[in-house]
Amino acid sequence: MSPSSHYLQCGRFNLHYTAWGPQDAPVVIAWHGLARTGRDFDSLAQQLAPDYRVICPDTIGRGLSQWSHDPDNDYCLARYARLALDLMEGLHIERAHWVGTSMGGAIGMVCAAGLDLPELKGRIQSLLLNDMAPELAQAAIERIKAYAGTPLAFDTVPELEAFFRQAYAPFGWQTDAQWRHLTETSTRRLPDGRVTPHYDPAIVRQFFRPQPEYDMWAQYDALSLPVMVLRGASSDLVLPPTLQAMQSRGPGALGRLQVHEIAGCGHAPALNVPAQWRLVSDFLSSVR
Repeated sequence: MSPSSHYLQCGRFNLHYTAWGPQDAPVVIAWHGLARTGRDFDSLAQQLAPDYRVICPDTIGRGLSQWSHDPDNDYCLARYARLALDLMEGLHIERAHWVGTSMGGAIGMVCAAGLDLPELKGRIQSLLLNDMAPELAQAAIERIKAYAGTPLAFDTVPELEAFFRQAYAPFGWQTDAQWRHLTETSTRRLPDGRVTPHYDPAIVRQFFRPQPEYDMWAQYDALSLPVMVLRGASSDLVLPPTLQAMQSRGPGALGRLQVHEIAGCGHAPALNVPAQWRLVSDFLSSVR
C-alpha cells in the first residue's frame, strides 16, 4: 500500500501530509521529530492502514510544508499545536489517536492537555510518546541544537545516506532499503547542487526562546487520557528518573500510563520493526 500526498492550508501556512488507510476508519495522527518529516512513519502507517486512517504531517519548515518567514515566532510548540488544530478542522477530524516521536510527542502533549488550546481538549483519544517526556536531559538538548542548527551538505545522495546512518544510528536497526528510504524522503538539493537534510536550519531557534519549551510537567499533569511511553533503552534525552516521576503524576497517578523500553535503540526508536508495530497497535486497540 502506498500513501496519498496532500496539501492543506492551515492558517497562513501550507502544510503537506501523507494519508494512509480508509477515509472512514478511526484516525491516527503521527507526528515526527525535530529535524525529520512525516515520511518517517511510512513503515508504521502501512501496518496500521488496514484498520486506521493514518495522517502524517510535515511540520512547517520540514519536508514539503512551507517554511516560516518569522522563525523566531513560528517555530515553537504553540504554533505547531495550532497547526494541528487547523489540520484536524480542515480534515473534519473530530477525534484522533496521537503517535508522536520526540518533538511530535511534545506537540501531542500540548494538544491533549488543552491548557492553551481548549478547542482540542478531549479530541485526542490516546497519546503515544516515542522517546519524549515532560522533562528532557539538557546535555541531549545541547547535542540536538549543535547538529540540527548546522546541517551538513554533500555532493551526492549516497554520501548523505552515510551521514544519516551515523547520525541516526540510535533509531535502531534498519534494512538497507529503509536507510535509503529515510534518505530519499528527507533530502533537498541546495542552489550549489549539493544535498542536505530537508529542513529549515532556523527550526532550532525553538531552543533559544526566553521561556524554555520542553519543561512540560504542567501539560503532562493535565492529561487524563491513556498514554504510552516508548523509551530507547540507551536514550540520552529521556532519563530513567523522569520515567519514574511520570508514573506517580498525571496519567501515571490515574493508572493510565504504560512504559516500555526498546532494546537496541536510543533517541528515538524508528517504529520500523514488528515488535514495535505490535506495541503501537496493541496500545491503539486497547483504547478504541
